[in-house]
Amino acid sequence: MAALPMRWELDSIYEGGSGSEAFARELEQVEKDIKALILSLKEAPDVTAERLTEWTASAQSVLTRMREAGSFTACLTAANTADRQAVAVDDRVKNVLADFHGAMTAYDRALGLASDELWREWLAGGTAGAAAFYANERREAAKEKLPPEQEALAAELAVNGYHGWGDLYNNTIVGRARFEAADETGEKKVYSAGQLHNLLSHGDRGVRTEAFRVWEEEWGRQAELCADALNRIAGFRLKLYERRGWHSVLKEPLQMNRMSEDTLQAMWSAIGEGKPALVRYMERKAKLFGLERLDWHDVAAPVGSASPKMPYDDAAELIADRFRAFSPDMADFALRAFSEGWIEAEDRAGKRPGGFCTSLPVSGQTRIFMTYSGTPDNVSTLAHELGHAYHQHVMNDLPPFAQEYAMNVAETASTFAELIVADSAVEAAQDRNEKLALLDDKLQSSVAFFMNIHARFLFETRFYERRRSGLVAADELSAMMEEAQREAYAEALGLAHPNFWASKLHFFLTDVPFYNFPYTFGYLFSAGIYARAKAEGPAFASRYVALLRDTGSMNVEELARKHLGVRLDDTAFWREAVAGTEADAAQFLAMTE
Repeated sequence: MAALPMRWELDSIYEGGSGSEAFARELEQVEKDIKALILSLKEAPDVTAERLTEWTASAQSVLTRMREAGSFTACLTAANTADRQAVAVDDRVKNVLADFHGAMTAYDRALGLASDELWREWLAGGTAGAAAFYANERREAAKEKLPPEQEALAAELAVNGYHGWGDLYNNTIVGRARFEAADETGEKKVYSAGQLHNLLSHGDRGVRTEAFRVWEEEWGRQAELCADALNRIAGFRLKLYERRGWHSVLKEPLQMNRMSEDTLQAMWSAIGEGKPALVRYMERKAKLFGLERLDWHDVAAPVGSASPKMPYDDAAELIADRFRAFSPDMADFALRAFSEGWIEAEDRAGKRPGGFCTSLPVSGQTRIFMTYSGTPDNVSTLAHELGHAYHQHVMNDLPPFAQEYAMNVAETASTFAELIVADSAVEAAQDRNEKLALLDDKLQSSVAFFMNIHARFLFETRFYERRRSGLVAADELSAMMEEAQREAYAEALGLAHPNFWASKLHFFLTDVPFYNFPYTFGYLFSAGIYARAKAEGPAFASRYVALLRDTGSMNVEELARKHLGVRLDDTAFWREAVAGTEADAAQFLAMTE
C-alpha cells in the first residue's frame, strides 16, 4: 500500500497555486456579483418578499464563493510563509471580502426596512427555509450597529488598517522569527515556528528546556513589533465598539458565539471548582519528573521515557479505527481526507505554526493544516481537525446561511473527535505504562482547556481594559501574561511563559475576537455529548449528526435544550462535564501511588 500523502492537494480547487488564472477569473466574477447585489439593493424602490428572496439567494451564492476563496489563500500562505505572491493574492481576497461586507451591510439595511408584518410573513412563508435563523439574526444585530454607510466604510478602512496589522503579524513577523536550537544529538538546527513548538513537549527534558529557552528568547526579540500590532488591533476594535455604543468587549464574541454571559460564567464557575483536581495531578507529575513544580515546557511533556514516534500512516489508521467504533460514516470520511490529500502534515521549514481546518464549500471539501512529527499531541491534533472537517461535511447540503455555525460549537465537534480517540485508547490499553501515558495525554488537554485557555481569557480581558487608557508596552504585556498564567494555573506552575502573548496567533486574529473561551466551551460541551454517546451506544451517531446540522440554526442554549435536554446557564451541566476530568485525575493519582 502506497504511503499516504503528507502534502495537501490544492490544484483540484484552483490549479496553479498563487499564480492560478482560474482563481483570478473566479475572483473577478465574484467582484461583479457583489457589485450587482449592491446595485440591486440600492435601486430597489421598496422591500418585497420576492426581493428578500432574491437578495438572500445572491448573498448566499457570494458567501459560499468567498469562503472558498479565503480558504484557498489561507492554505497558500500557511504552507509557505515565503510565498509573497500568495500574500498579495490573499490581500486581494481581503479587499473583495471588504466589498462583500459592504454588500451585506446594505443587505442588513434592507432586512431592517422590511415591516415587521412583511418580515414575519416572509419567514413563515417557507421561502427563507433553513436560512431564516441567520437572516433574522443579522436583522436584529444590525439594529445595534452604526448606520449602514458607516459600517461599510469601517469595513473598507479595516483592510489596510485593522486587518493589515493582523497580516503583519501572521505573514511577516512569524515569517522572520528564527529559531535555532539543539536536537536530540546536540546538533544545532534552524526550525520553523511550527517545528520548534513540537519540541516543547519532547520527552527529553534537556531538548524541551533548550527549545523553550530559544522560543521565549526569539519571541522576546519580536515582542516590540508584536506589541505594536496587538495595540493597533485592540485600538481599532475598541474605537469601533465605542462608536456603536458597546461598553463590554465581551458583547461581540458572545454574540458571535450565540451564547449568553450567564452561560459563560456558569462554565468558568464549574471549571474553578474542578481545578484542585488538576493541581493535584500537576503536583504528582512534577514529583514523577523529580521537580518541585512543572515549568511551562513540562506541562505537555509525556510521563516516563520519550514516547515512540508514531508514523503518519499508523496515526491515520488509529484515528479511523477509533472513529469507526462510534460512526462508520465518520471513519470513512477521515480515510477520504487522508487518502485524497486534504491534509498538509509534512514536517518542513517555511510553514506557519499551529494547525487549522478550513472549509471549501464550493468543492464540498476541507483542508487540514499542521506539522506532523509523530508525537501523541500531533495525533490528537489530527483527530481534532478531522472533527472540524466532519462537522462541515455533514452540513454541506444545507443553504450557506445555515452553515454559518459559531466557533464554540465548531470546537465542540473537534474536541468530541479528539475525545473519541483519547478515551478509547485509554480503555483499550493493556500495558500499565501505556495506559498511564494515554491518561496523562488526556489530562494535558484538560489543563489546556481549564488553565491555559483561562489564562488567555484573563489576559485578553485585562489587556482590553488597560488598552482603553493608552498603548501597552511589550514588557507590561509580558507581565500581564505571566500574572494571568499564575492565576489560571492556581499557582501550580513553576517557570511561566511571559512572551506567550507574542507567540500566539489567536491574539492577533481580526475576524474573531476573544479566540479563547469558545475552545473551553467546546471541550466541556463535547464531554457532555460524549457521556451520552457512551450511554446510548451506536444509536447516538445519528443524533450527533442532527445536533451538528442544527449548529448554524440556533443559539447554544436552544441547541442544548433540544438535543441534550439541559440548561447551559446552569452550573449543574458544566459540573457534570468537569467530573470526567476529576475522575481522570483521580485515576492518574491512583496509578502513580
